[in-house]
Amino acid sequence: MAILFKKSYKFALRSALFITIVLFILLTIFLWFKEVFDWQFLVLSSICIFTVCFFVIQLRVEKFIYKRIKRIYDDVSLLESSTLSSRTVTTDMSSLTAEIEKFAKDKKIEIDTLKIREEYRRDFIGNVSHELKTPLFTVQGYILTLLDGAANDKTLRKKYLQRASKGVDRLIYIVKDLDLITKLEVGDLHIEVAEFNIVELIQSVFDLLEMKAAKKKITLTFDMKYPEPIMVNADKEKIQQVITNLLVNSIKYGHENGTTEVSVENLIKNKVIVRVTDNGEGIAKQHIPRLFERFYRVDKSGSREEGGSGLGLAIVKHIIEAHNEKIYVESVLGVGSEFSFTLEKSKSQPVIAK
Repeated sequence: MAILFKKSYKFALRSALFITIVLFILLTIFLWFKEVFDWQFLVLSSICIFTVCFFVIQLRVEKFIYKRIKRIYDDVSLLESSTLSSRTVTTDMSSLTAEIEKFAKDKKIEIDTLKIREEYRRDFIGNVSHELKTPLFTVQGYILTLLDGAANDKTLRKKYLQRASKGVDRLIYIVKDLDLITKLEVGDLHIEVAEFNIVELIQSVFDLLEMKAAKKKITLTFDMKYPEPIMVNADKEKIQQVITNLLVNSIKYGHENGTTEVSVENLIKNKVIVRVTDNGEGIAKQHIPRLFERFYRVDKSGSREEGGSGLGLAIVKHIIEAHNEKIYVESVLGVGSEFSFTLEKSKSQPVIAK
């Protein structure tokens, strides 16, 4: 009952008691001087005064507070998303204060989130326009040159058309990656889980990227020999894309005569972790939290010498998350980087000996 006792009642009770005591003292002094002192009259008068004061003060305070609090609720109700406006109006100040504080905190979080999204939107639009603008202007330049008369020169015509074709291929590559990442983000990409040997898959990616790595004299290798297959449950095609993207990045930003090492280790009973470690350029600490954002590049110079759509790591992250798995990154500038991700181990898979 004490918990439900309104603070306005306490205020009215204390105020009525104070007024009653003051009036009781004045009335006692008055009756004493008039020599008509009557204790029974004083007690009854005090009870009446206290009762009248309590109800009058309570009603006035309740009405006064309610009007002002109702105005606050009405103002808040202008925000349609507010949960505060849908609640019953309370005149309990502690409850109201708690509600207002929660409302303010929620709104602050909402505003901060909107600011982050707006900043991300600006960055994204800027990056998309930059990524598309470069090949578009390249293709446009070659076509305009051909139209201006270069088409009459058979050698120039072939060379410029080939370069324009490469620009179109880059545009198609970017659009395909954008389409893929959009499907991944909205959960529209179907994951076909099957059992396969992850070591065999990694080796096949090594074979595909052998020539690309050889150009920079980078060695693609396992951390050890894996005589036994390591069976996992995942979408083989999508995991191949993950491994390819990570290895391509390690080659792209690796030093000449460097090494990219892949290992497969037990993590917990039903999980393995695949690590891709290189001794390349490394990544500065401030860039790591944003590595998996679309089009985010550590190199802000705008150079596109290394190619790519700028979506590789974003795609990797979404594919791994679509498998309900985790991806991690550790890097030291000038030392190298390690990207790792987890996969579900096949139930028939024996313990991996290291």
